Amino acid sequence: MRKIAIATACLAIVSIGPVRAVGQGTKAAVAPVLDRSILHAQVILDHLGFSPGVLDGRTGKSLAAAVKGFQESRNLKETGVLDRATMRALHPFRGLRPTKNLSLEPETLEGPFVDPIPEDPAEQAKLPALGYRSALEKLSEMFHTTPEVLVELNGPTASLMPGSAFVVPNALPVSRDYDPKLPADWRKTLSDLNVDANQPQGAKVVVDKSDEVLRVLDKNGKLVGQFMATMGSSNDPLPIGKWTIKGASYNPPFHYNPKLFWDADSSDKAARLPPGPNGPVGVIWLDLSKPHYGIHGTPEPSTVGRAESHGCIRLTNWDAARLSLMIKPGTPAVFQP
Repeated sequence: MRKIAIATACLAIVSIGPVRAVGQGTKAAVAPVLDRSILHAQVILDHLGFSPGVLDGRTGKSLAAAVKGFQESRNLKETGVLDRATMRALHPFRGLRPTKNLSLEPETLEGPFVDPIPEDPAEQAKLPALGYRSALEKLSEMFHTTPEVLVELNGPTASLMPGSAFVVPNALPVSRDYDPKLPADWRKTLSDLNVDANQPQGAKVVVDKSDEVLRVLDKNGKLVGQFMATMGSSNDPLPIGKWTIKGASYNPPFHYNPKLFWDADSSDKAARLPPGPNGPVGVIWLDLSKPHYGIHGTPEPSTVGRAESHGCIRLTNWDAARLSLMIKPGTPAVFQP
């Protein structure tokens, strides 16, 4: 059994160190270099609600899907490519620069952190929370990217300490004026994930297996948001049909029942895992009318659209949180091939 280490210090004052940069969808050991023009397009699309997944300055299936969604929303030819017509449509938003230079605040670096996170559910259940492993991982989720990209932007010798200058993808929201009726800890999570308080209201959610995206349509049937998603597997296929989103559980614990998982170890016991961004369902669970199924976050944002799930719909934590502001209980959810 691996030793469980829980960092009790509230601040991380460390060098971010060497981290191998790996881009979206790349299989080679050395990833393509971050392209700031691509990052700029990703940042704009992210702000407009057509999420490219992680902001990493690289082309790939997530960016192509986001571009295609944006093109549909603007009645452009759906090529999935940043062609001339698409660049013209993005041009009015060019003021959203690709990166921001920040001075790190003490609260941004606050833990406690959990590293390593044990694989055994019984050991995970003993933790107070399934939090971030490090300040670097926390920062990467805050700015919709990965630790590797932050190293690329800042260099391996950059320090994580209060007052340090730090370059991040520009995921900063326009508004943090969240509904005061929402729980205070959830409003903090929304703010930590830089989710904009101003969101278009969706009337229907469509999960499209063939495109691997979750789409949000308004009352007129217009596409107003789209998120890359992981959905099902050969053992637990996406439940095709018409369902309803019943409600949301914010920063939820996870009730691990090995009887529901075909790949569970035969020795596993049922366990209540603590909440946290590195929990099995991330920071939010949107319950569906189909028992045991939901739309939720993930501890591994870079794998969204590139992995398998146990039948549920998995989004990045920031996209799942954003979706929660776009829908309400009773919203229909159509799962189609």
